[in-house]
Amino acid sequence: MSILTVEHVNHDFGGKVILEDASFRLLKGEHVGLVGANGEGKSTFLNIITGKLMPDSGNIEWCNRITTGYLDQHTTLEKGKSIRDTLRDAFKYMYELEEVMLSLYEKMGEVEESELQTIMDDVSDIQHTLDHHGFYMLDAKIEEIANGLGLGAVGIDKEVHELSGGQRTKVLLAKLLLESPMILILDEPTNFLDLEHILWLKSFLVNYENAFILVSHDTTFLNEVTNVIYHIDSSVLTRYKGDFENFERMHALKRKQQEQAYDKQQKEIGKLEVFIAKNKARASTTNMAKSRQKKLDKMDLVEKITEKAKPSFSFRESRTPSRFIVETEQLVIGYDEGLTKPLDLRLERNQKIALMGVNGLGKSTLLRTLLGIIKPVSGKVILGDNLEPGYFEQESSDKNRKTALNELWDEFPGMTNREVRAALARAGLTNEHITSLMMVLSGGEATKVRLTKIMLREVNWLVLDEPTNHLDVEAKDELKKALKAYKGTILIVSHDPEFYEDFITDKWSAEDWTLKIV
Repeated sequence: MSILTVEHVNHDFGGKVILEDASFRLLKGEHVGLVGANGEGKSTFLNIITGKLMPDSGNIEWCNRITTGYLDQHTTLEKGKSIRDTLRDAFKYMYELEEVMLSLYEKMGEVEESELQTIMDDVSDIQHTLDHHGFYMLDAKIEEIANGLGLGAVGIDKEVHELSGGQRTKVLLAKLLLESPMILILDEPTNFLDLEHILWLKSFLVNYENAFILVSHDTTFLNEVTNVIYHIDSSVLTRYKGDFENFERMHALKRKQQEQAYDKQQKEIGKLEVFIAKNKARASTTNMAKSRQKKLDKMDLVEKITEKAKPSFSFRESRTPSRFIVETEQLVIGYDEGLTKPLDLRLERNQKIALMGVNGLGKSTLLRTLLGIIKPVSGKVILGDNLEPGYFEQESSDKNRKTALNELWDEFPGMTNREVRAALARAGLTNEHITSLMMVLSGGEATKVRLTKIMLREVNWLVLDEPTNHLDVEAKDELKKALKAYKGTILIVSHDPEFYEDFITDKWSAEDWTLKIV
């Protein structure tokens, strides 16, 4: 039984075809991975099926009484609520039923006996509903999900406006999982999760009885939780049965077959054109030439596979800095209060350090403190000489109304239009991306713009805060190559050991110095 049917959907944006004659069906209990390179239209497709965006044409049909839960990259939380209160909203209707039941109990002492039986029947029905849905175990269930995603360490009575961006995403995800909708729609849910919590989410989704649609560039995660893959490539949506590894095999086979069919057809076309050219003018062979021309005119042409723009990353090295890049003396980081024990850290020239630890321990705060962007609560940061840092921070382009072109030009006004375009093209961005507003680019495209700004500078210290969030597989591989080749110093925050294990020289664990209970 199809619980979601999409038929012949077309959608253009800014003159670019995003989806062309796209059809999609979701069956009850299917675990779907939606994959494709950065900017191919995955988030656009999710916005269309959830009604946030109207397609130019086509039909989207949900089955009756469907329940959906959508985690996108830009959902917000209600200010003034605690994590616990927010998670309880997943069962709002049940808490409302309890209120009705309690008011009926109070009403029993005030009504005539003739009404009493009706009220008692209502109370009994409500009680049965609450019992059936495990209402009296909800707090335990809330804590189980919250702990699974690492919110227990934050404190689930903490108000949501005090949380970091990654922690807010965890709250939204926890709320959706508690709601257990018939269709769960997740857009990059692992971006702000630590390895431990990714493993927990993987186990949850493997055992999820209902259907879900998942967008993720974490191929290992995708492979283990999905049983159907939909691939968006050059505006075409294609269904593959099986996990991600099976999709890769089938897609590679399909691509090879298309290449062979194209080559074979081109040879046939060449032979026909040569025959027609030689024989159309001779009376004795002109009919044969016309016959070949008709065959050529009726031929369904096999489309040539076009290679997409591939990103190429490289970081320019500046002058040699002093032996010690940065040292700290009894450093305590934080904002209103300290997050850590006093730290005595030392980063030496050419070290490549991975800063690890679960979200909320102050990793981003440490980077910003070492760079002098924020002041320490106490203690000292001593920077080395001749430092030229390149800083990639976690940030959103939601409200950035500059084009990608102007984003670079404002920072490098001495560059020509051609030079700026060439720099962005090297990062794998097309002309459509370059002239689009930052706020409408996909997360991966915006990341490539921000990496380009660093690549245009000469730097001897790369400070990278989750640079792989939103990047597709090919871009991640290229970035990894660039970091392995870079001879300078690196301090990177990442939850992806597969990404950094090959090039780091040491690890720092924020869990060793945090004041929080982990």
